[in-house]
Amino acid sequence: MSRYFSQGEGTMQVPMDLFAVNRDRLCKSLRQLPKLQKNSVVVLQGGQGIPRYCTDVEYVFRQESFFHWAFGVIEPDFFGAIEVESGTSHLFIPKYPEAYAVWMGKIFNCDHYKQKYGVDHMAVILENAKAEIVLTVKGMNTDSNLWTREAVFEGMSKFKIDNELLHPVIVECRVIKTSMELDVLRYANKVSSAAHIAVMKAVRPGMKEYQCESVFLHHSYFHGGCRHVSYTCICGSGENGSVLHYGHAGAPNDKLIRDGDMCLFDMGAEYYCFASDITCSFPANGKFTDRQKGIYNAVLEASRAVIAHIKPGVSWIDMHLLANRVMLKHLKEHGLLQGDVDDMMKANLAATFQPHGLGHFMGLDVHDVGGYLEGHPARPEKAGLKSLRTARVLQPGMVLTVEPGCYFIDRLLDQALEDPELSKFLIKEAVAEHRGFGGVRIEDDIVVTETGVEVMTEVPRSTEEIEATMSVKC
Repeated sequence: MSRYFSQGEGTMQVPMDLFAVNRDRLCKSLRQLPKLQKNSVVVLQGGQGIPRYCTDVEYVFRQESFFHWAFGVIEPDFFGAIEVESGTSHLFIPKYPEAYAVWMGKIFNCDHYKQKYGVDHMAVILENAKAEIVLTVKGMNTDSNLWTREAVFEGMSKFKIDNELLHPVIVECRVIKTSMELDVLRYANKVSSAAHIAVMKAVRPGMKEYQCESVFLHHSYFHGGCRHVSYTCICGSGENGSVLHYGHAGAPNDKLIRDGDMCLFDMGAEYYCFASDITCSFPANGKFTDRQKGIYNAVLEASRAVIAHIKPGVSWIDMHLLANRVMLKHLKEHGLLQGDVDDMMKANLAATFQPHGLGHFMGLDVHDVGGYLEGHPARPEKAGLKSLRTARVLQPGMVLTVEPGCYFIDRLLDQALEDPELSKFLIKEAVAEHRGFGGVRIEDDIVVTETGVEVMTEVPRSTEEIEATMSVKC
């Protein structure tokens, strides 16, 4: 029987085999550990419905990522178990009250969920699985510095719990994507790319930033079946393009877009919990000025240089430094900087214009897990570099973003002008003329292949392509 998730005609059918393969990968990896004890069972707790404060209204549910990776379940309050030696899988259904059938819909039986998700057993207690050791996920997400939510269930005290063994293994499994996972990530990119193009065709001076956000959200959901976005949409125009995490509650994409503004729109749709993360930068009126073109091309050249050099065995730190070098070279040609580029690199001048890292892992979370696992390179300490969300050596199957940027942030410019080691490179008059410019970021989602790289993002990138796209208004 064919089992898959789909949002209907025109959207992707995601096979439930994707999650069966993930469970099998996890078991094989665990069985290789010398410390694994006999009759070990992985227990994962799914996400729970979250009310808005003290009300009876819930936020739209989105599954917890580790649980989704293993089971693909879209409903809240489930548990799952996997017998490590055999790979046998179990799902545990929440016990719904009779009133659920009145207010929420039909209460399905075990066979329904067994067929829907392709697991081996439903509603089987752990004693029947002969569990001697229960493995739970407990560990810190090195990207967010937040801890995973360890499974807690009734009767837990009957078992010996190991909450150290599982986390690094399941995290490393999530770092390397399977072919089926890559297919879903490609689909999320396809939907988001089309939505970005729709925004580029719709934007015009006099609109509000949030109206552009609404175009993206509508296009992604209406045409692609993406109910969720991977993160809060960033729709910065003019000076707001220099606010790296713009769009939050204190700056909710509410500025009027002016003629002459650069737009920096960072938005990514999520399909069945699989993320995308794309940034497009373009002039609000559809025509680049010489100043806008100079900054944009500096970032574009940095992006393309990195993509040309990505392959297995390459250090992500080296890719960040390559992007820095290329951008500084072009900013010098643009008339913003003076002096030797090698000296600029030694002084770490690039962090003044790009304080964030080059990119990050992406998968079931937009900033995916595994960036700083034990046994891999530690986080660098220099400005800019310390914001890298991973410093690992690239391997086939990794999915990352490539997102160099150039921003004119008053605080960083002021600090650089006061620092004799940095100010000597800055042409002060030119820097002053760029205050209020905002910023440019170009972000693509890539897959590391056996021989190089696959770019999943499909949006216009050259200034000529962007102007041609924006000339067709809708």
